[in-house]
Amino acid sequence: MSNPAEERYVEMSNLIKAYPNPYGDDIKVIDGFNLKIRKGEVVGVIGHSGCGKSTVLTMLAGLNPITSGGIIVDGREISGPGPDRAVVFQSPCLLPWMTAYGNVKLGVDRVYPHATPQMRHDLIAYYLGIVGLSDAMHRYPRELSGGMQQRVGIARAIALQPKVLLLDEPFGRLDSLTRMELQDVILEILDREKLTTVLITHDVDEAIYMCDRVCMMTNGPGAKVGNLMTIPFERPRHRAEILEHPDYYNYRGELICFLEEQEELKGDRPAKPEPKDGVGEDTHTDLVAQEDTSTEIPVLNDELESHVTDTEMVKVN
Repeated sequence: MSNPAEERYVEMSNLIKAYPNPYGDDIKVIDGFNLKIRKGEVVGVIGHSGCGKSTVLTMLAGLNPITSGGIIVDGREISGPGPDRAVVFQSPCLLPWMTAYGNVKLGVDRVYPHATPQMRHDLIAYYLGIVGLSDAMHRYPRELSGGMQQRVGIARAIALQPKVLLLDEPFGRLDSLTRMELQDVILEILDREKLTTVLITHDVDEAIYMCDRVCMMTNGPGAKVGNLMTIPFERPRHRAEILEHPDYYNYRGELICFLEEQEELKGDRPAKPEPKDGVGEDTHTDLVAQEDTSTEIPVLNDELESHVTDTEMVKVN
């Protein structure tokens, strides 16, 4: 018999996030987002760039204030960031003057202030070990490859032993081989630790391989859950078995079909009016230029990236 509390371990209810446009009007970039996540479940969130995926994640992390609605984690409504929700961003964001060990220790010392130094050391060494950095824990970020830096970011997050692990496109800046390797590292950790996880991704194959369910978001502004798809593959998962499964391409086709439909809906938006008799030509040109630069811009902190993307999108629309 299922436990109702575990069935609704994370609950996002009627989430709304609005930003003011240049004229002072509030534009809802997220409008009515509803999602329930079971304890230990891995849920992927997929959608086109700018739809608000990272905005949802940063609201769940407590890094981005909610305009309306609420989020409950393990029976308690969140009101800000906390160690019960750890985030792995696209960029590792390591402190360059600290070693891999020091970067992980920073969070462990804050979350476990009453533990003995030996206990904290053992915890740091354990989590750096399970991400494959036992021999590199005393190296500085400049001495580590991009994949190794991301492993430090993963170890830093899971060493806090959070209730919910939030992954914001953690493999987006890695080459394909390193990406697949780290996918397997995280899957092994999730299977061992039974962590409830939310994965933001653009990659259809990654979503199918790593997730138990995939949440498909509609276009923004006013983005919400467009569809939910269950991925019933057993765990632990093996890439070759998943790719050879007879249902794999059915799931892949359903995700791609949804994304293509959303892309067509983008094209159905009314065109901007042409200027008459040269009046407003400069303004029109500025709007077009602004449109062309509305894609996501990589910045140091990815929690700010979603705000930049959503704000830029609001100006365009």
